[in-house]
Amino acid sequence: MSSYGEDDMEHLSYPIGRFAAKENRTAEERNQDIQMIGRLSAGLSEAVRPLTSEQLNTPYRPGGWSVAQVVHHLSDTNMFAYLRFKRGLTEDAPQISTYRQDLWAEQSDYLEEPIESSLRLMEHLNPRFMTLLGSLSEADFARIFVSAGLGTMSLDTAIQRYIWHNSHHIAQITSLIKRSGW
Repeated sequence: MSSYGEDDMEHLSYPIGRFAAKENRTAEERNQDIQMIGRLSAGLSEAVRPLTSEQLNTPYRPGGWSVAQVVHHLSDTNMFAYLRFKRGLTEDAPQISTYRQDLWAEQSDYLEEPIESSLRLMEHLNPRFMTLLGSLSEADFARIFVSAGLGTMSLDTAIQRYIWHNSHHIAQITSLIKRSGW
C-alpha cells in the first residue's frame, strides 16, 4: 500500500495542474506557443538522457508508467496530435477517434525499444509542426475537430493542449528525478 494520500497522488499525476484553455488569445501568444513547441523535445531529452536503464524503467508514480513508457507515449501522442491538427485544417469538423493509450503502453515498442527512437521522432516532428503553425491565419486557429474523448475543440485550444500535455509529462519525469535524487 502506498504512503501517498489523495492530494499527493493528484500532484504526482498532474504536477503542473490540470489543463485549462485560455480563450481570446492573441497572435503573439500563439507565436510564443509555436516557439515553445521547438523547446519541448529538447527539454524532454535533457531530462531523460542521463538516466540509467533501471531509472528509465522506474514508474513516475505508484501505479504509473515507467519513464520510458512516458517517452514513447509522448512520441505517439505527438504524432497523433499533428495528424489531428492537419485533419482539422483540411476537413470540416472531422471526427477524431481515440485510442487505448493504456494498451499501447504495454506493447513491445514501449517496453523494449530504446527511448532514443521516440526522442528522434519528436525532434523531427516538432520543427515540421512549427512550420505548419507559423503559416496559419487567425481563422485557421478557429477551425475545429470533434474528438471522441475530448469533445469539440478549436485548433487554438488543441495547440495549448499539445503544449500542456508535453509539459505535464516532462514535469512527471523531472519530479521523479528530483524526488529520487538522481
